[in-house]
Amino acid sequence: MRTAVALLACLALLLSPAPAPAEGPQATYVLRVPAPKGESAQRLLGLGYDVLEQRDGDDLFVVGDPKTAGKLRTDGYPATVEKTMPPAPWAPRSIGDATYYGGYRTITAHLAHLDEVAKAHPGLATVVDYGDSWRKTQGNGGYDLKALCVTRKGPGDCALTPTAPKPRLFVMGQLHAREITTGDMAWRFIDDLVGSDLTAMLADVEVWVVPIANPDGVEIVESGGDSPVLQRKNANGTCTSGSRGVDLNRNAGSHWGEVGSSTSKCSETYRGPRADSEVEVQALESLWRKLYRDTRAPGDTAAASADTTGAVVSMHSYGDYVLFPWGWSTQKTGNDAALRKMANDMAALSGYTAGQPGEVLYNASGATDDWVYDDLGVPSFVWEIGTDSGRCGGFLPPFSCQEDAHWPKVRPMLVSAMKAAKRPY
Repeated sequence: MRTAVALLACLALLLSPAPAPAEGPQATYVLRVPAPKGESAQRLLGLGYDVLEQRDGDDLFVVGDPKTAGKLRTDGYPATVEKTMPPAPWAPRSIGDATYYGGYRTITAHLAHLDEVAKAHPGLATVVDYGDSWRKTQGNGGYDLKALCVTRKGPGDCALTPTAPKPRLFVMGQLHAREITTGDMAWRFIDDLVGSDLTAMLADVEVWVVPIANPDGVEIVESGGDSPVLQRKNANGTCTSGSRGVDLNRNAGSHWGEVGSSTSKCSETYRGPRADSEVEVQALESLWRKLYRDTRAPGDTAAASADTTGAVVSMHSYGDYVLFPWGWSTQKTGNDAALRKMANDMAALSGYTAGQPGEVLYNASGATDDWVYDDLGVPSFVWEIGTDSGRCGGFLPPFSCQEDAHWPKVRPMLVSAMKAAKRPY
């Protein structure tokens, strides 16, 4: 009898609805904070707040909960509520779902998409496994880190060597997991490369696409189903008063540990215990070194050589910006004029604003785009896709916005980047 009762109890637990995870839906607030560029803005970032890549005059914007405004006031920043985003009813996605939140693709759907494209277009596309996510390295779920190389294949194409015959454009999405627009832009770019007029351009350029650079973080985001979780970081770590993980865009080993990053494990800009500590960042840096020649001498003011080829674009959201190095300082790089021209050309196609991060937002260190230029001399850019307000603004726009609002702006910029990668300097 006792055995039967125990079995029934276990069965009841198995059949009962799974509770919402600790990261589950909560009301989110966007707070307007007076923080002029310079000391005030950098102090705000140093305090560990979740500061958005968005500025309106002297004001920055912080994401938080009902207690955040009070904390800001205590720290000397008189914040006001700009926007309140109540959570949707809890509706977790099923394991087998290919989409969530109205049409956004899950990680498993993205990985399957890469394989499907390579199978359907063997003369154009090759899937490359370039590493493992943190959870996979721990034997606790996780994912392969995968890229798709797309070109009209010839000898030496898609090889993991910096002496490949064609210039390379590298595009990645969702390094910050909650920026779901960017994964969708990567999906659309892949389909366009193999099924539109862009295919003709692949005769003399090689395109690498990583649609999901932070799969463990994205798994947390999509776990919310119709109420996506605003997870920014990866999944490595614990936290009792915020989100766990390391900010992969503060962990790269270019001026790591300087301005715009935090030592607090619960901060959204937690930089990790040391430079390049995260396996996702290590894998990206290793891949970039296999794809690009190093054409820049050491030193913050050294220029890359005129024969440099290639470009790297990291898609983020939101703010309508095209950003370029340096991000850790407003000091100019040795290739500032060329980087600035490329950025302005892209921004002119989309109506975005171009500039160094410190010129238009704030300075931040340990970013992957700084690392690419610092280590290899390759031009690198961050695109902040989407406005701060309106139906298609913010981190979680309706899925229809991708086709109607974002893709028409992003596609011309991608074409511009493909052309510029041939001889950027």
